[in-house]
Amino acid sequence: MLSKLKTVEQRYQEIEARLADGATYDDPALAAKLSKEQRELEPLMDAYRSYRSALREVEEAQALFSDPELGEMAREEFAAAKAAIPALEEQLKLLLLPKDPNDEKSVIVEIRAGVGGEEAALFAHSLYRMYTMYAEARRWSVEVDSASETELGGLKEICFTIQGEGAYSRLKFESGVHRVQRVPETESGGRVHTSTVTVAVLPEMEEVDVTINPADVEMQVFRSSGAGGQHINKTSSAVRLIHRPTGMVVECQQERSQFQNREKAMRLLASRLYEQEREKVEGAYAADRKSQVGSGMRNERVRTYNFPQGRLTDHRVGLTLYKLSAVMDGDIDEIIDALVTADQAARLEKETGV
Repeated sequence: MLSKLKTVEQRYQEIEARLADGATYDDPALAAKLSKEQRELEPLMDAYRSYRSALREVEEAQALFSDPELGEMAREEFAAAKAAIPALEEQLKLLLLPKDPNDEKSVIVEIRAGVGGEEAALFAHSLYRMYTMYAEARRWSVEVDSASETELGGLKEICFTIQGEGAYSRLKFESGVHRVQRVPETESGGRVHTSTVTVAVLPEMEEVDVTINPADVEMQVFRSSGAGGQHINKTSSAVRLIHRPTGMVVECQQERSQFQNREKAMRLLASRLYEQEREKVEGAYAADRKSQVGSGMRNERVRTYNFPQGRLTDHRVGLTLYKLSAVMDGDIDEIIDALVTADQAARLEKETGV
């Protein structure tokens, strides 16, 4: 660990020196890249400095043990510094874990109604609202790419982009089947129904991040439509892209111009192709999004929202919260923090074998 830390420290010092040199700013792109790398390394450097300071305090305190006047104070300082070292070592191990290269990216979120008919569609809308409120609290922007509404205001499916630094690092664990247990608005007998909604979260990729041969992409244009099939646009500005080699289909219909919709659809296509290739590389290849969302059956779930009891349970980490109203208003940091911590622990175990 210490050799890694020294290597990182050398890199950090090199970046500091280059940023202190005014000539670096003659290349704005390079300066921005170095500044970003410096910000990313700062938490590790702060922890490393605290760790070295604690080690130094231990040595200095030990040297004063025999001093008749300072010995007692030295022992207290020794105990405090010694106690801080294990926690600092754990923090350093976590900060040294390899980072997901996509963590700082924006995300494309796809929500689809699963089992449960109209109630599933209504809950899909509730989840969309939850994520948009969470994004707003973090000052991230939300843009809808495509949506298919029901007559009662539900969503058969919706695809939207959340633009914000670090969005993927916070939302990537939302992928999977979300199960809801509540009395539907359409239920006159007051019976609790169980429905499901699938969520897929993809890092937003640019065309330059993924090689796409233009000859492999067929573009179709059509008119945007709203609930009930009513046209909300009299021109054929909506875009459907078909990637012939994989059969993948993406659509975007929210922008007014065909050009804007095509641009968004290409980013979505790039993101899906990247995710598919990533799963191949990791040896878990499946149809894109299938590994994330399963089939939507009731027994395949990552989280359950029980409205009669005001209870939320994330089954992956065994977390249960009794603040469902707050969660549905976007207060999901406690859930995300638990998932991030569990992921860090699993990666640390894999890295160290402990």
